[in-house]
Amino acid sequence: MSLRQRINDDVKQAMRAGDKPRLKLLRMVTAAIKQREVDERIELDEAQVLAVVEKMIKQRRESAEQYRAGDRPELAEAEEAEIVILQDYLPEPLSEEALAELIDEAISEVDAGSMADMGKVMGLIKSRVQGRADMGKVSAQVRGRLAGQG
Repeated sequence: MSLRQRINDDVKQAMRAGDKPRLKLLRMVTAAIKQREVDERIELDEAQVLAVVEKMIKQRRESAEQYRAGDRPELAEAEEAEIVILQDYLPEPLSEEALAELIDEAISEVDAGSMADMGKVMGLIKSRVQGRADMGKVSAQVRGRLAGQG
């Protein structure tokens, strides 16, 4: 079953169950998917739908940080509850070992020798780890490895 179909089925299930917070969030996800399709005049594939979900998670993380900084823990908790729901739609996260292995493979594939090759390495890794690792952490690890080589 595609990710989009799974989200649509979960919308129906949330309606039947009367789970209003989940229903509201899933409707926002479907609206974001449709909005991107209309804006770009395309039908999103699985990776692009996954990117929409990842973007929504990132937005909620940033909002939660801002709410905590503004001493609004109740709003931060609401954002974090939405993150938990959205994470159900991401693939299984990579282990640290598997991620390190992917980074090493990418570095050797593009024959990266310095920080100048960071973009090439990240471009290769991004498609392989989409939805399964935080790209900020991946970037920091790649930067560390390349800095150690150069």
